[in-house]
Amino acid sequence: MGDPPLRVFVGLDAKEFAAWSVCARSMRATCTRPLMVEPLDQDALRLAGLYRRGFDEHDGQRIDWCDGRPFSTEFTFTRFLVPALCQWRGLALFCDSDFLWRRDVAELFALADPDCAVQVVQHRQRPREQRKMRGQIQESYSRKNWSSLVLWNCAHPANQALTPEVVNMRSGRWLHSFGWLRDDQIGALPAEWNWLEGHDDTDIDPKAVHFTRGTPDMPGYEGAHYADEWRGWL
Repeated sequence: MGDPPLRVFVGLDAKEFAAWSVCARSMRATCTRPLMVEPLDQDALRLAGLYRRGFDEHDGQRIDWCDGRPFSTEFTFTRFLVPALCQWRGLALFCDSDFLWRRDVAELFALADPDCAVQVVQHRQRPREQRKMRGQIQESYSRKNWSSLVLWNCAHPANQALTPEVVNMRSGRWLHSFGWLRDDQIGALPAEWNWLEGHDDTDIDPKAVHFTRGTPDMPGYEGAHYADEWRGWL
């Protein structure tokens, strides 16, 4: 028998389908292992009864009912359902849809540390911009962008606390700061696996480019670093 497929969840937002397509295509093309890329689809999760968070929307900006704060995408909170979707077994990767994959994601899975509940690039980001992604409010909070790419050890005992009920009830800041974990349960990944366009050092050769300010099809970001590579996957 061959290797089991690597399981990857990519956030899906109906407004940004081009970004999802580029992320999935570039990941599949550069991977040397069997790969299962699954869209993290809010509507499907609601139909399955796993996701129930409500929100209001005003002038294109979503406001979460739970904590009254703005959020940017349909997968802002659903990423935290990954351990439950995997039935708290095995490894899985989550990434935002605005990624461009330039290296083999199997290399990232090979960095898995069984002692860690999650592994992330531990950015120290303080965004300069007040807006991003077609005018969405750019919030600043502890561990900003850590949750934009997460290598989940779904079987880690600490992740048993992350039930669908918790994901539906806890504040966004608690979830994105990995509030259910101790610091020593959050492992670090090399910066090149979540290179923030417009923020990180351009001397780094990124393995995965994160267009966190906006993808190259958005006004103002047509000339971003690696924009031509991104457009090559459309």
